[in-house]
Amino acid sequence: MTAAATAQLAFDGSGIDGSLFSSVTDFARATPWLNTPMEVWTNFGLGVFAILMITGWWHARRRGTRAMTLALTAPVAVLTAFAAAEVVKRIVAEVRPCRSMPHAYVVDACPAPSDYAFPSGHSTVAAASVAALFLLDRRLSAIAAVFAVVEGFSRVYVGAHYPHDVLGSAVLALPVALLVSLAARRWATPLVGTLSHGALRPLLTAEPAVTARSAR
Repeated sequence: MTAAATAQLAFDGSGIDGSLFSSVTDFARATPWLNTPMEVWTNFGLGVFAILMITGWWHARRRGTRAMTLALTAPVAVLTAFAAAEVVKRIVAEVRPCRSMPHAYVVDACPAPSDYAFPSGHSTVAAASVAALFLLDRRLSAIAAVFAVVEGFSRVYVGAHYPHDVLGSAVLALPVALLVSLAARRWATPLVGTLSHGALRPLLTAEPAVTARSAR
């Protein structure tokens, strides 16, 4: 099947909130000085969530086995949510707004026709990070939530997604990542506790090892 045929078979989501999408991209047209920063952020801003998860892991080393389990699970929860989003993306097959609304102002390059729009992969990672950090550290989760909102807005600003693509990402990612974290906290904590007494101890806890002599 050709790329053109693939695009024709894809779902056109412009009828849902195309006018809101146009309002945001018109704002992008009126703020050319912001185009490059937004384009850079939308593609590289996900690194912030990795930094927050690493920070959560570092603090968890001093907070016990359950916290460390949640810290180790955070990237797994994010990847699980992203995988679920990719499945939904293939099922819905919504054509990108840069193709369904070709006259709209688009900052980012238009992806291939087979790279569908709903839900937003970037926004999925951002929202899943918020949920994965929620049980671990509420402050880090709150910081992640602020950056997730910026990430979601940037996806619409650069013309990569409709607003409902971003909202759909949050609706999908938040419960998936939270459920993965809850399941891991319940079932994987004993394993992490065992590993924390072995060769991986320096990575899993900052507490000093208790030797037989010091225990007397």
